[in-house]
Amino acid sequence: MKSNRSGKDDALKELRAPATRESLRGLMRLVSDFAAARRFPKARIREIELATEEALLNILDHAYPGDSKGDIEVRCERLDDSGFRIRITDAGIPFDPLSLPDPDLSRPPTERNPGGLGVFLIRRMVDGIRYRRSGDRNVLTLIARKRSLPPQADGALSPGPSKKGL
Repeated sequence: MKSNRSGKDDALKELRAPATRESLRGLMRLVSDFAAARRFPKARIREIELATEEALLNILDHAYPGDSKGDIEVRCERLDDSGFRIRITDAGIPFDPLSLPDPDLSRPPTERNPGGLGVFLIRRMVDGIRYRRSGDRNVLTLIARKRSLPPQADGALSPGPSKKGL
């Protein structure tokens, strides 16, 4: 794994690793440590971890089909005192996760098309999301801000902001 994890207060951290499940822990630790160093609340860090993990697992499961191999790069960059950018880059097959519609949660799971819940959760857990194809690379950018979501009486996740742009 290639990293520039130098100091706790750096405004930028990045890590490139093989697109394998063995790399997941290190990539996730980069994001968690970056948020913690910026004094994000623990509950908010868990939300950011959930969104990041889902995005990374989608890449691991779908970006490199068959025996193809590649890498994933995660880059965390401070925006200001209340937020940071997570840029996830891979050279897998082109795929825009934002092209997926939100699942119809009013229908029972047995009547819905499978899949799409992970992207739905990512959208709810972050404050901004953008996808672009740059040359032969997929670039997914997540914006995470310090915020606290009000707890739901029924334990459901609170919906995040509806904006998709950055």
